[in-house]
Amino acid sequence: MLKEILKICLAVIFPFAAYLLAAHWLIYHRIAAVDLRASDNRHSYIFNEQATTSRGLVYVALGDSLTAGVGASLYEQSYPYLVAQKIAGKATKVTHLNYSYSGARTSDLINDLLAKAIADKPDVVTLLIGTNDVHGNVSQDEFRRNYETLLTRLKTQTTAKINVISVPFIGTDSLLLPPYNYYYDAKIIRFNQIIKELAVSNHINYIDLTTPTLTYASQASGYYAADDFHPSGLGYQYWSQVIYDHLYK
Repeated sequence: MLKEILKICLAVIFPFAAYLLAAHWLIYHRIAAVDLRASDNRHSYIFNEQATTSRGLVYVALGDSLTAGVGASLYEQSYPYLVAQKIAGKATKVTHLNYSYSGARTSDLINDLLAKAIADKPDVVTLLIGTNDVHGNVSQDEFRRNYETLLTRLKTQTTAKINVISVPFIGTDSLLLPPYNYYYDAKIIRFNQIIKELAVSNHINYIDLTTPTLTYASQASGYYAADDFHPSGLGYQYWSQVIYDHLYK
């Protein structure tokens, strides 16, 4: 009887384990196979350069591939560029600087990009980071420590109006198969709770990008790029409007 039970258990466990491995492999294999590249090749962009204001306004975007515009054909389709364009309007001089790269986690921003961003003396900052912490199995405690470091340094070493953006749900149903879709969604919810708590305790503007984009992503054709993970130019266009509408300018 015991042998029969063991056989049944093994017959169930092995196929399920194989499915889990295959589903996990699919996520990162497909993203890597498409190999989308960052569309930001210049780092610095100036709007209304001839405006009469002497310095104008400096807007810095900090983040990972989502901030670098991966998935968009041109950087001009990325959400930071579009937000900068909206801030500038027709008469405001805006210098937009992008500090981001694919695969960046909170620790990478601290080690590689934060000091450079602070040195540019930004007036407005957007911070969208956490997707790679979620997928890279960074613990909640480590994420909280890193995120708090980012906010503390931005608060104490700049006079910028700081905007933190929630980690969005990204990835099509064909890419994030069950149970990974539920697993990563649950982690994103927990990480966003941390971000919101830190934003509130530091009196920093929190922008919920997650809720509105979840609905839009399920309805809009062409929302995702070819890797089924990063947004397309259409997706980023929607992001830019959500962010700008709630921006602490």
